[in-house]
Formats: sequence, C-alpha cells, structure tokens
Amino acid sequence: MTFNLSSILRDSAQRDQEHPAIVTGSERISYGELDRRSDAVAAGLMAAGLEPGGAVMLQLPNVPEFVISLHGILKAGGVVIPTNTLYKAGELSYVLENASAKHVITVDASAGEAAEAAAQAGGATLYVLGTVPESLPDGVVARPFSELADHAVPDPKPFIQRDPGDTAVLLYTSGTTGKPKGVQLTHFQLYMNAGAHIGAFEMGPTSKIIAVMPLFHALGLSGILNATVRAGGTVLLLPKFDTEKVLQTIQAEGATHIHGVPTMYHSLLNHPTLANFDTSTLAFCGSAGAAIAAEIIDQVEKTFGVQILEMYGLTESGPVATINMPRDRKPYSIGKAIPGVDIEIWDEQKRRLPRGKLSIGEIMIRGHNTMSGYLNNPEATAAAFTNGWLHTGDLAWMDEEGFLFFADRKKELIIRGGYNVYPREVEEVLYTNPKISEAAVVGVPDERLGEEIKAYLTLKPGEAGTPEEFIDYVKERLAAYKYPRIVEVIAEMPKSATGKILKKELAHRR
Repeated sequence: MTFNLSSILRDSAQRDQEHPAIVTGSERISYGELDRRSDAVAAGLMAAGLEPGGAVMLQLPNVPEFVISLHGILKAGGVVIPTNTLYKAGELSYVLENASAKHVITVDASAGEAAEAAAQAGGATLYVLGTVPESLPDGVVARPFSELADHAVPDPKPFIQRDPGDTAVLLYTSGTTGKPKGVQLTHFQLYMNAGAHIGAFEMGPTSKIIAVMPLFHALGLSGILNATVRAGGTVLLLPKFDTEKVLQTIQAEGATHIHGVPTMYHSLLNHPTLANFDTSTLAFCGSAGAAIAAEIIDQVEKTFGVQILEMYGLTESGPVATINMPRDRKPYSIGKAIPGVDIEIWDEQKRRLPRGKLSIGEIMIRGHNTMSGYLNNPEATAAAFTNGWLHTGDLAWMDEEGFLFFADRKKELIIRGGYNVYPREVEEVLYTNPKISEAAVVGVPDERLGEEIKAYLTLKPGEAGTPEEFIDYVKERLAAYKYPRIVEVIAEMPKSATGKILKKELAHRR
C-alpha cells in the first residue's frame, strides 16, 4: 500500500476545481490553482535534486506560498520541516544538520539568518520569497522562489507515492530540555488527525476556517490547514493575530470556524467594538495549546452563541489526542480520546489509576496519532514511550465516562511545603475576578517551603487593585495552602508566537 498526504489536495481539486481553497486579503486561490501551483514547486524541487525522503525546510509566515510549498514538497516525495520565521541562525543550523536538509524555502526577512545557518550546516540552496540577498556565505546558493513557482510541469505530473508510515512532516520541539527534537509525523498519522478534526467540527466544503495560528505550529498545520483541505473547505489565511482583522474577516467572509489559544479568545472578548461586528456565521470555536479558564469558555459561548470545543494534545501526539465532541460533550472537559486512540492515567510507578477526581496522574496516549519517534535520537524516543504508550508530561483525571479533566503540566506543578498545588486551579479563581484580564500562576523558590505560589496579573483597562486585594480574593475561595502569597501586576504577559503565555519566562523573572 502506498499513500501521500498531498492526496487531500488532489482529491479536493478533482471534486471542485473552482472552489476557493485560500482567501487572504483580496487574493483568492481555487483548489485547481493550488493544485497546479504546487505541481510546479514539486517539479522544481525534483529538478534541483530533491529525492524521496529528502528534507526541505519551510520557513514562511502565513502566506499562500506556505500551502503551495507544503504540497509541492509532499508531491515530490520530500519531508517538510515547518520552521518559525523568527528563528536565528544557531537554531536553524541545528535543524538543517539534524535533518540533513539541503533545500530551504524562506522569506526575504528571514533569508539572512537562513543563509548563515545553511553555511554553518555545510551548505544549502535557498529559495527566497521576496528580495534575494546579494551577499551570501560560501557554500550557500540563493534563488528567487519564482524559480520553483514558475517551473514547467512535466506529464505525468509529479506525485511520488510513499509508504503510509513514512515521515511527511518534521516538527522540532522548542528544546526546553536541551537541543530541539525532530518529531516525525507520518503521512497516515496526519491524514487521520485531519479526519478527527473534520468529524468533531462537522467540516465540509462550506466550512470557512480562520487560519491565524502559525502554520508552522502543529495545530495550525494539522487541525486547521490539513483538515480544511481534506474537507474541501476554505482557509481564511491571516498573517498574524490581530483582533480587529479577525473580527472583520469573520464578518466579511462569513467564517464558520475559528481555532485559537485561550489568549486569542480573551482578546476577542475584550475588543472595545466587538458588538459592532456580525459574527453570527460562526458555528464552532476550538481551543488548544493551553488550558482555557471556565470563565472564558462561558463568555465565548454566551458572546458568540457557539460551542467552544476544547482539544488536547502535543506535537508528539500528532497533535490532537482528545476533543470535547459537540454531540457528546461535557463542559470544562478536554474531551474523550479521538477514534482509534487510547488514553490512560498513570501514577509515578507507571500503574494505571482508577477513574475519579482524586486520581490525578500523567496522561498516557497510545494509537495511530503518536509520533514514530524523534529523528536521529533513539534515546529520547525510548524515554518518550513505555510499552507503546506515549508519556505526555501532563496531569489530569478521568471520569467514569472517559472524559478527561486537565490538571496541569507536570513540570508546572507547584509543591509548596509538601502540598501539590495546580496552577490552573488558582488561575480559574483569579479569572472570576472582574478586574483581572489575564492570570498566570508559577512556583518561585522558597527556602522554607521549597516553592511559593506567585501570581502574575494583567488588569482590564481602567481597573486598579493591590496585591493584597487579589491575595485575599483567592484566600476566600481556596484552601490555605493553595492561595498565592505573592502577586505582581504587570503591563503585559510575555507570549510565544502562538499566543501562549510564557510561564517559564515569568518563573525566572526577578
């Protein structure tokens, strides 16, 4: 049996050549055009020497060329390495070396760092969207992206079939514990994960999904882009998250779906002219990437009149492992395992825990969605699995019906004087305070207790409050060992490119 993930594009194009695949600004690209333009990129890469299984770094923002290049690489039989456009040369060179990548598709704003990285990694050819750099290090060649985009397409068209278990995409983790690790996601795995999204969010050709999450991110790539293309829907592509632009797009294009992280929904809810926009076409909202407070869930559902479906997963799980399905939903849960996937809760001794709120342990995942391993890192791969079960490093409990309820990141658990404190529980209380805009709870070193609880807060416009006021607010609502003893109000939360609050940065802030 052979299979190529790019069949999702070819199939949708064959169903309706003229149906809009991508809308961004005034540009509209049909499925037929997207299919043809990716054929050209595939032909160009093959002419440049890309062989089946060869890796291509794809370092582009949310632009149509990302989607065109993604499918061009796949059609050529290559492996796609979606990479953050903000990465510096040192970060990029490690990825290029680890994956033995000799081709880079980048944008002019990132070309300098990419060229330096290519030189450090022993040379590569860059295809640059925009202005091509004139000065390049030895061993590096730069060409305009148009050389790929305008390449002649042979007959038959390029479409290299692969084994379903072959790697289609390499996503590099952030490297919080050393060098980044290349997560290998297969053609079959990504196809199935897209299908899980389609089923949960009832997607089809009439679906129009806001794509504001970076496409180099696992959720942006699989849950938004791949799912929409497989469903034959329309990707409403936005270069970055801008509250006003998102609301304008929902109204102008009649968006039916939006996926985001909790901070994005927070920004939408607090937009001063939200009531002026018609968002009635929205059918579903999806939330992932971080735990979302119950208060925000309630506000989103009341404001937009839709269900917000929580999803859970990590890059290594393809990425989504659970979805709180609309027809079988439990409020504030992260849902049940998607079809074909098993979930268990284990204790520190790797024993399965009974179901119930008192049995908090590590989420373990087994199924078609888990990665095939970390590229060229057998030790890390072995450590990530126990008897086929993927360790997530996340804590939760499971009820009798199989619904998961997220507790916290294992690494973010605060142990205060021997008591376990879950930051999310404290944050949930803080979010019910009408003055608070955003809350992040972290553990800070304490000589007597080991760790103390600290809350960082941002306040809503026009609001003010003292640390003592917010400490007392939580103290009245949680057990004595759970409330924060330290509160700091800051102007803005540090956030990642996907909008997640960077708790590690806050924990090391002095």
